[in-house]
Amino acid sequence: MALKTAKQYEESLRKLNLEVYLFGKRVENPVDDPIIRPSMNSVMMTYKLAEDPQYAALMTATSSLTGEKINRFTHLHQSAEDLINKVKMQRLLGQQTAACFQRCVGMDAFNAVYSTTFELDAKHGTHYHQNFVEYLKYVQQEDLTVDGAMTDPKGNRGLSPSQQEDADLFLRIVERRPDGVVVRGAKAHQTGMVNSHEVLVMPTIAMREGDEDYAVSFSVPTDAPGIKMIYGRQSCDTRKLEEGTLDRGNPKFGGHEVLVIFDDVFVPADRLFMCGEVDFSGMLVERFAGYHRQSYGGCKVGVGDVLIGASSLAAQYNGAAKASHVKDKLIEMTHLNETLYACGIACSSQGHPTEAGNYEIDMLLANVCKQNVTRFPYEIARLAEDIAGGLFVTMPSEADLRSPEVGHYVEKYLKGVGDVPLIDRLKVLRLIENLTLGTAAVGYRSESMHGAGSPQAQRIMIARQSNMGMKEKLAKAILDIEE
Repeated sequence: MALKTAKQYEESLRKLNLEVYLFGKRVENPVDDPIIRPSMNSVMMTYKLAEDPQYAALMTATSSLTGEKINRFTHLHQSAEDLINKVKMQRLLGQQTAACFQRCVGMDAFNAVYSTTFELDAKHGTHYHQNFVEYLKYVQQEDLTVDGAMTDPKGNRGLSPSQQEDADLFLRIVERRPDGVVVRGAKAHQTGMVNSHEVLVMPTIAMREGDEDYAVSFSVPTDAPGIKMIYGRQSCDTRKLEEGTLDRGNPKFGGHEVLVIFDDVFVPADRLFMCGEVDFSGMLVERFAGYHRQSYGGCKVGVGDVLIGASSLAAQYNGAAKASHVKDKLIEMTHLNETLYACGIACSSQGHPTEAGNYEIDMLLANVCKQNVTRFPYEIARLAEDIAGGLFVTMPSEADLRSPEVGHYVEKYLKGVGDVPLIDRLKVLRLIENLTLGTAAVGYRSESMHGAGSPQAQRIMIARQSNMGMKEKLAKAILDIEE
């Protein structure tokens, strides 16, 4: 198959027997659930655009493993150009959905696991790399959506995994068998897992001696026995249950996060990619984090494009588009957004091959990219709220607008510029609300802060990658200070 259509993707999800819980009850049909469905629509766009010849160069690639045409979300980067195209693809999808499209974590995990297992095998004489190669061939051939799972609940952050009062607060191996292992624990904040066919698990921190049971990487189907998903609550999420789409803000697309429970899940031996090798756990974590921090220079920028466009429309519909301070705010929003994109492109253009052959980003610049993402979207959102005006959070509901009793008052008193239909003004304001305060704010604001590692994680990596000794030598050379 190699490339699924959007419709084939939807039908493939219907065949899964997922155990998903929402508001305390099991969801019998996740695909058509009104709260979950918008997030699935976002993933569908990754398939839909791959079908469109206009976007083929960005959305597809040639597999280095099989030679077949594949979706770029299942690709191993083979050049700096591949890394750049990844960021461009992510910006495109952000522009098309104004939401999280949920396949980035899996793609970033593929590239990190591929190179790490190659070096792990070289040192330990294991066969994890071949396990992973065969697995990725399967993913590429079937064009699967794979959830990358790294973040553990962590419990007491001051204690190592093996020191926790509850040993399950970091996912761990609880039984080793000749044919595989049994794992128990949880992964938190998992983006898009309800819309995924497989889950690719990685350790969440660099492990040390005594933590061997926690240094584990593997993949299993998302409907494997023992996997349970508890759907995350989002601001304004129950608006999706109301009549009409105006109050949702984004009428078509969305994202989601889940808490995933691994209740004694069996992992076959050929699906193991790390099993106790604590000395390589840190490498895997850092490589994945680097790739995912690069990703934010694309996806957040695409969503930012939509928010900037909505802000410009709001100014026009409010009759304030010609005000110099409004123009300046839109310029500042664009400046911040393009700075994020520049960092994403920069760390990609400076990419280099790993020992395994796939390409890795410039790690320092990738961390600089993500450090900026922890700040700039918040300022873009603040400026959007400034331009929108207070109505974007105080306007009546769609039901009031449609009401025979009070609808005519809403029409009369909330009118802006005369030739702009009120419904258009309200749509734009609701979209701004959605992106800055509503369901999409999870992906645009909060995830910008904590996704791919919270801000201090990037600062630690920036310090490690800064090559301060070289900089000191430069200063000493100019000043004739001897070493």
